[in-house]
Amino acid sequence: MHSRRSLLASAIFAPMAAAAAERKKPAPEKDPYADAVLAKGAPPPPPDGGFTIAVLPDTQYYASRKPETFLAQTRWIAAHRKDRRIAAVFHLGDVTNNNEALEWQRARAALNALPPDLPLCLVPGNHDYGPGGDATSRDTQLSEFLPTSFFAQRPGCRGFFPAEPHRAENSYHVFSAGSFRFLVLCLEFGPRPAVVSWARELAAAHKDHHAVLVTHAFTYHDNSRYDWKQHGKKQKHNPHQYALAKAPGSATDGEELWQQLVSPAGNFLFTINGHVTADGLGRLTSPDSRQRSVHQMLVNFQMRPREGDGWLRLLTFHPDQSLQVTDYSPTRNERNESPQNQFTLALAPL
Repeated sequence: MHSRRSLLASAIFAPMAAAAAERKKPAPEKDPYADAVLAKGAPPPPPDGGFTIAVLPDTQYYASRKPETFLAQTRWIAAHRKDRRIAAVFHLGDVTNNNEALEWQRARAALNALPPDLPLCLVPGNHDYGPGGDATSRDTQLSEFLPTSFFAQRPGCRGFFPAEPHRAENSYHVFSAGSFRFLVLCLEFGPRPAVVSWARELAAAHKDHHAVLVTHAFTYHDNSRYDWKQHGKKQKHNPHQYALAKAPGSATDGEELWQQLVSPAGNFLFTINGHVTADGLGRLTSPDSRQRSVHQMLVNFQMRPREGDGWLRLLTFHPDQSLQVTDYSPTRNERNESPQNQFTLALAPL
């Protein structure tokens, strides 16, 4: 009888034990580049008459944990300034992770590797504000380590938000490259309405320039704009969710910036931002008030291995008024040719 019970128990519990053992096995590691189409080497240099703008997406983890990667990015830009005809560098915010002095020192050291005659258009992100980068206030060490003089000595920098002339969070830049005359508006995370009004005046005063908006939060990873009124917390990390948005002066999100600044201006080429996680990529094209196509791009690599793997976004302008976008990592010496990381945009004339 005992033997029969043992056999019966084995028949019942052995499969259960095997299943339990199977469940305890660690899940196979997901390939962090399963969605990528990687190719060795940098993308081709711009054609005759073309030029490049190099984009530094969120560098927060480089500043906090891998400063050598941040430095490798800026050294690569400096080394290829001439052969790629790099006309400017855009930094999309979250320069640091915790708004701490050591991180700002590392950021400054990396940015100092850029040629001094190269325009640098930089904005703060939410991690650059508040104690520990918690964005509970608009207190930031940005202007202590990257003061207005750091930007003003570079070509193209034309000024800062007049109400805060000694703070570098909001600036504007004017420079020419190829057949383009650029107005680059660099606006703080969740720009305050007064900052948006100032930017609107600048866009109106430069109607003969191709305008670009650089800010930390605008486009979301689902290829839409941040829109608090429509989506609320369904879109994670909207500027309106942060305590700094509840302080006097409030804040604006992507849809509000579109309605109040980008669309009515009628001279924007594109907007570009970081901030958003998930796959960190998104884009859409919308007609502005003059029915011109305005491209809106999200790019953020902080979720990649080694705190971001050093990925840059290279914007290559062609003489036929097209823009070739390619993501390239100087630390891996690879480009990503997936449709999300390499694509061509037709640029609207003024």
